[in-house]
Amino acid sequence: MASRKKSAAFTLVELLVVIAILAILMGLLLPAVNSVRESMRRMQCKNNLAQIGRGAQAHLTRVGHFPSSGWGYLWIGDPDRGFGAKQPGGWIYNLLPFMGLDMIHDVGKDLPGPGSGTAKYAALAEARSAAIPFLICPTRRKVMAYPYPTNFGVYNSAPAPVTNKTDYAANGGSNLFLDIGPNSLGCLSSFPACNWYVNSPTGTTMTTQQLCTLLDNGTTGFNGVSGIMSEVSNIPDGQSNVFFAGEKYLDPLLYYTGTDGADNDTCLEGNDWDVNRWTLTGYAVMRDTPNVNDMSPGFGAAHPTGCHFVFCDGHVQLISYQINFATYQSLGVRNDGTASEDY
Repeated sequence: MASRKKSAAFTLVELLVVIAILAILMGLLLPAVNSVRESMRRMQCKNNLAQIGRGAQAHLTRVGHFPSSGWGYLWIGDPDRGFGAKQPGGWIYNLLPFMGLDMIHDVGKDLPGPGSGTAKYAALAEARSAAIPFLICPTRRKVMAYPYPTNFGVYNSAPAPVTNKTDYAANGGSNLFLDIGPNSLGCLSSFPACNWYVNSPTGTTMTTQQLCTLLDNGTTGFNGVSGIMSEVSNIPDGQSNVFFAGEKYLDPLLYYTGTDGADNDTCLEGNDWDVNRWTLTGYAVMRDTPNVNDMSPGFGAAHPTGCHFVFCDGHVQLISYQINFATYQSLGVRNDGTASEDY
């Protein structure tokens, strides 16, 4: 009697078993793959801040102080005004020449202006639209020019349809200072004989001298590393114990919209919570959380375990969200006499 050949084809049950096994394996591997991807993104974020740290050190060496945060959120950088207190642009604008980005920093240089309708007024709007890769954390979002629904009509630049962003903010210390800056374009020619509007902590108009007196107050004044007109050259607590910049907190639902009040303007602007953050009491370092958008003054990140900071000596540290608040706050104050390494 002839024997029958066994079929070499898969049965439906066998196929389903194979698919089930593959699905289980994928389920087991996916967290590991995601973990590796996040590790690579976290490393890139760390490298971004390391670049910022090297730029800040180069600025300190060549200019004599850490980058200033300029004037306020209704001003952007002007390539013909050098560095320090007379420069309306913020710390990122001041760092550009020390990071190989002169082509952005020098947009509008030597052009007539900057009043409305002039060549410089138009050129500075172009600078606001240039995306800068090392300012974006890859865990959070993509490098691109972002929607600009508010499109602030700043004093020294034309409006721009899209704008560059930053995921990193300079350390403004433990006392909050926000302002629009001088309230007239004429300040460019009359500085320091200017009138400033300061939103916080006063909500009033004052002269440059009155503002400097406010900033110099030993208890409630500016105690960070980069702030309004700042020219900080010395870190009494030690450069390795005070951070220069860190990742800024954002609501994940607003990453791409341009509607977050602390992420709605150009990264080249002067002092503002788009580009500056504070170790303000009540604002612990925090992981980005959907629908939590009242943490605008604070530092934070999209990473699962902590937030990166670059210290004044250039080293980068991932700090846990569970860090003791007093320790964290002291890391943002350059002159409180605390030199904690317990972080």
